[in-house]
Amino acid sequence: MSAGLRALLLVLPLVAAVIWGSIHTPDPVPGEDDDVALSSLPPLPSWAGDALPDFNQYRDATERKAAFFSFLYPRIVLANSRILIERDYLEALSRKDQLSSTERTWLANQAQRLRVDEEPGSPELFDLLRKRLDVISPSLVLAQAANESAWGTSRFATRGNNLFGQWCFSKGCGLVPLGRAEGATHEVEKFASPYRSVRAYIQNLNRHPTYQVLRDVRLEQRANGKLASGSALAAGLIGYSERGEDYVREIRSMIRYNNLNYFDLAFSDSVDGSTSIKLKQLASASRENSLMPDHKTAD
Repeated sequence: MSAGLRALLLVLPLVAAVIWGSIHTPDPVPGEDDDVALSSLPPLPSWAGDALPDFNQYRDATERKAAFFSFLYPRIVLANSRILIERDYLEALSRKDQLSSTERTWLANQAQRLRVDEEPGSPELFDLLRKRLDVISPSLVLAQAANESAWGTSRFATRGNNLFGQWCFSKGCGLVPLGRAEGATHEVEKFASPYRSVRAYIQNLNRHPTYQVLRDVRLEQRANGKLASGSALAAGLIGYSERGEDYVREIRSMIRYNNLNYFDLAFSDSVDGSTSIKLKQLASASRENSLMPDHKTAD
C-alpha cells in the first residue's frame, strides 16, 4: 500500500466524522438553548428538571411505550407552548411602528439564538423569525426520541438525558461514543434533564440549514391554518441520519405504527385559538400529567 493511500485511509474517518457532526447537531454555546428573557414567559415548572425514569423496569414492550410517551409528551407541550408565547410576542412587535430598545434587544437575542442575520426590526428579520420560531409536531418528537434513545434505555439517554443523539464538540461536554472513529472529537451531549434535550432538539431543527425543508413544509402548512403532521415534517430529516431516506421511512413507520398522530391532534386541540392566559397555563403547569391529552385544563 502506498504512503498516499495509507494517509487517505487515515484521514477519511476523521473527515466523515466532521461532516456528519456538522449536519447532525451543532455545538451549542452553554445556556443558549434557554428561553430568551421575556416578561410574559412564566418560570419553568419544577418537574421540567426531573431526570429520566428507568424504562428498563418495563418488561412488556407495550407498557414501556406507554410510559415513554406519557413521560415525554408533557415536556413537548411545555416546550412548544413556550415557543408559541414567544411567537405571539414576535407578531405583536411586527405590528408596531416603533420598537423600544428592550424590544430590539429581544429580537436581536432571538436572531442570534436562531441564527438569523438580519437587522432587528427589519421585515426580513420578522419573516425569517416567523419561519424559525415555531413548534415541532409531537408525533415527530416522540418517534425520533424513541428511535434515537431505544425507548429511553440507551446509554446516552440514561447517563446524559440525551434522547436525540445530539452531538457536541468541546472536550468533556458529553459522553464519548464507544465506536467513535480514531481522530474524531465529537461527544454525545449531556443535558440537565430530558426537557432540556427536547428544547435543544427543537432549537436544532428550527435553525440548522440541514432542516430547511422541514421548516418549508411547516410554513406551508401554517399558511393553510394547519399544524404540520410529524409524517410531513419527516421529509426534512434526510440529513439527520447517515441512512437518509431509509431513516425518514423508519420514522414515518414508527409514527404510523404507534398511532402518534393522536398526539398531534391532541396538541392542536389544546392550543387552537388559545388565549395568552391559556398558553401561560400550559407553559407553567404545576403537574405534568395535566398536560396529557385526557386532561382538559392545565394547572
